[in-house]
Amino acid sequence: MSHQLLILGAGPFAEEVEGLAADAGLEVVGFVEGLDRGRCGTLLGRPVYWLEDLPSHSRGAPALCAVGSPARAGFIARAREIGLRFATFVHPSAVVASSAAIAEGTIVGAGAVVGAAARIGEHVVVNRGCLVGHHVEVGDYATLGPGCNVGGLAAIGAGALLGMGAIVIDRVTVGAGAMVAAGSLVNHDVAEGARVAGIPARVVGRQAHSSEAAGPPASEGRA
Repeated sequence: MSHQLLILGAGPFAEEVEGLAADAGLEVVGFVEGLDRGRCGTLLGRPVYWLEDLPSHSRGAPALCAVGSPARAGFIARAREIGLRFATFVHPSAVVASSAAIAEGTIVGAGAVVGAAARIGEHVVVNRGCLVGHHVEVGDYATLGPGCNVGGLAAIGAGALLGMGAIVIDRVTVGAGAMVAAGSLVNHDVAEGARVAGIPARVVGRQAHSSEAAGPPASEGRA
């Protein structure tokens, strides 16, 4: 991995990712905004560029997307169109089993644990303190909030979002584009696009854009 890094996003999560990168000895050479031109300028003493105006000399550094919702897919698609490539980041304090696989663009945060034979897709956020069990499958663009605990042989679908501290017991499937509220306990399969909450988790609604779970427009995202 290059020792330089671009961060897509210029919101609070981007600042957190900058700190994670610093822990790993990486130099963040700039931030890239694609939603709000008002954020362009500087952040943490580094330039904030509009994506399509990113200077050519900055396009060689690998990027990480620090947009904290699965809607980052649209932003990433735009970045690929201008030729950006993506890093895979594992914080030095994280523990990843040697038999696990982590795809391009994924962030594994501080104190996270990824178990044996787990498969983590592209551009997933495994936030600080998450526990991902053995043989877990996590789809592209999924987001695991801080302190989530996903039991062995579970499956988290593409674009799904697990809120802070959510628990998914072993062998349970959370469908693509589903949302699990913070602190919930999921002890049965969750349908694609469903919103669930509680202990045990029960369906409380549907996600507005569940059919676009793996690739909604960037304008729907939050940095």
